[in-house]
Amino acid sequence: MKRKWIQITSTLVHNGYLGFLLNNNTYTGFLKSFCAPGLNCFSCPTSLFACPLGILQNLFVSVRILPWQILIGSFLYVLSFFLFFGLLLGRFICGWLCPFGFLQDLIYKIPFLKTYVNLPFRAQSYLKFLFLLLFVIFLPLLVINELGYGILWFCKYICPAGTIEAGYLNLLLQSSLFYLTGLVFFLKTFILILLLILCLIDLRFFCKNVCPLGLIYGLFNKVGILRLSFDLNNCNSCKVCEKVCPSNLSIPDEINSLECIRCLNCLKICPTKAIKLEIYKPYEVSNH
Repeated sequence: MKRKWIQITSTLVHNGYLGFLLNNNTYTGFLKSFCAPGLNCFSCPTSLFACPLGILQNLFVSVRILPWQILIGSFLYVLSFFLFFGLLLGRFICGWLCPFGFLQDLIYKIPFLKTYVNLPFRAQSYLKFLFLLLFVIFLPLLVINELGYGILWFCKYICPAGTIEAGYLNLLLQSSLFYLTGLVFFLKTFILILLLILCLIDLRFFCKNVCPLGLIYGLFNKVGILRLSFDLNNCNSCKVCEKVCPSNLSIPDEINSLECIRCLNCLKICPTKAIKLEIYKPYEVSNH
C-alpha cells in the first residue's frame, strides 16, 4: 500500500504543471532545467522536469555542434545526475518513482491472460543494451539529418511514454496538430500498442526488456547505498519470494542483479524474514 501511494505521489510530482489548462502550452520554466528520475516525457503538457534519457541523447547530439566548454558542463551534469540517483537509489526508481513503471503496474491489473513472455534467441538478456547503445548513444552521436543536426532516436521512434504524454495529450489539447502527424507518429502508435499489450500479459515487460533508463540504474544495483541482503540460515526454501517477483528473478542468486527493480515484494512476503533491506557501509565487512 505504501508503495502505491509513493508511486501516485511521484507521478503527480513529475507531472505537476496545471498551467496547460489555461494556455495549452508545455511548461518551459526553471524546473525544466533539471531531470526528474523517472521516465517521463519532457514535452508532456503537464511535465515539470526534463527526462534523463532525453538529456543524455541531447548530450550526444550536441557533440557536433557545441563548443567543448559547454559540452563539459553538460557532461558533468549528466554524469552527476546518474551517479547521484544510481548510487543512492538504483532501480528503486523503477519500482517506486517511475511514472511509466506505475502505469505498467496498473495495466497489469486488468484481467487478461497472464504469462512470462520468453523472447526468441534469449533476447531479453541483451535487448535493453541494444536500445541503450543504439538508440540513445550511437545513432544520436553518429547520424545527422539534412540540416546537420542529430536526432533523439529513442524519443522520436521508440519511447512509449513520449507517445502517450507528448503525442496524444498534445493532440487532445491542439487538434490542429493532427494534420502534422505522419508515418513516424503511426509507427510509434504501433510500438505503443504492442508494448501495452505485452505489459498487460507480462508484468513490467517494458522495464524488463526495453527500458534504457532502467538499465542504467540497474548497473548501480550491486554498488549502490541501498541493497537487499539474504540470510541463508533463515531461509526455509519455500520459494514464495520468486513467485511474487515481477522480474522473475532467481532468489537469492539475482537479488541485487541488474533486473531487480527493488519493489520489495520478496522482502514483504518472506515468512522467515530472510530478506532485508540494508544501507551498505563500505567500511564494514558484510556477513552475508
